[in-house]
Amino acid sequence: MQLPLALRTPVPLVGAPMAGPGGGRLAHAVSRAGGLGMVGVNQSRDAAWIEAEARIAGADGTPYGVGLMAWAQPQAPDQLEAVLDLRPALVSVSFGAYDEPVRRLREAGITTATQVGSLADLETALDSGVDVIVVRGGEGGGHGRNAMATLPLLQMVLDRTALPVYAAGGILNHRGLAAVLAAGAAGAWVGTAFLGCVEAAGSPAAKTALFRAGETGYGRVFDVAQDVAWPPEFGGRAVANDYFDEWVGHEDALDAPARDRHRAAVAREDFSVAHLYAGEGVAALTHEVSAADVVAEFARALLTRDR
Repeated sequence: MQLPLALRTPVPLVGAPMAGPGGGRLAHAVSRAGGLGMVGVNQSRDAAWIEAEARIAGADGTPYGVGLMAWAQPQAPDQLEAVLDLRPALVSVSFGAYDEPVRRLREAGITTATQVGSLADLETALDSGVDVIVVRGGEGGGHGRNAMATLPLLQMVLDRTALPVYAAGGILNHRGLAAVLAAGAAGAWVGTAFLGCVEAAGSPAAKTALFRAGETGYGRVFDVAQDVAWPPEFGGRAVANDYFDEWVGHEDALDAPARDRHRAAVAREDFSVAHLYAGEGVAALTHEVSAADVVAEFARALLTRDR
C-alpha cells in the first residue's frame, strides 16, 4: 500500500469533512496538529464560501482537504470548479454519482477519496478509479449507510483492495485508532471527536447539548423536516431527541406544521427538536477542548504501536 503524499501525516488521522462544524478554522487546526483537516461543503455552499474557508484552512501553506456531496453536484457545479482551482491536498466526493467529479479531479492531479458503507459501494468506488477508500460504518455521525458496522466492513474491504483504506465510524481516541491500524487500515477518518473543539463551527448552545448527549438515532427525520434532498439510502445519525423519537419510521407523514416546528426550533436552538449530527461515540464528549488536544490523544496510538 503506497500512501499518497497528501496523507503522509505525522498522525494517521483525517478530520472528517463535516458540513457545518467542519469549516476552515477546524481544518487548519487539525492539519497544524499533525493530521489532515478537511472542510465540509453542504449543498447550499457557493464557490465564494469554499474559497473563503479554504484561505483559512490553508493559511501559511498548511495542507487541507475538501469534502463534496456527490448528489449535490449537478445543482451546484461551481463547487467542483472552485475546488479544482484551489487544488487542495485531498478531495472526497461521496454519496451519489461521483465518477465524473473523480475523473476531473484525478486529471487535475488531485488525490481523491470516497466513503463506502457496503461491499457494493466498494465495487463502485474501485470502478471510479478513486485513490483512497474510506470505510464508514453505521456508527458514524452525519450521513451514510447504516448497513454494516465499521470493523467487519473494514476487514472485508481490506481483503478486497490494495488501495489505502481509512476507517470511519466509532473511532473516539487512541484506542480506536490503534485498533484500526492493527487491522490494516492506513488511518482513521474522524468526525465526532472534533465536534466539541474550540475551533469547530458549532454554537455554544450546540456544544453544550453535545456534551449532555448520550444516545444517537439513525434515520431520515431531519432531512425530511428540512426538505433536504439527500438520497434516501443515506440516512443521518444524530443526537436522539424528542422530535426524532416522535417521527422516526414515520418520516413520510411529516406535515407542514411539524416542519415549521423544526425550523423554529433550529432558529432558537432548542435541541429537544432541532438536530445535532453526531456518531455513537458522542457520550465521550464532555467539555470543550482544542483540536490539537484531540490529535495528541489520537497520537498516543503510535506510542502503543512502537512498544
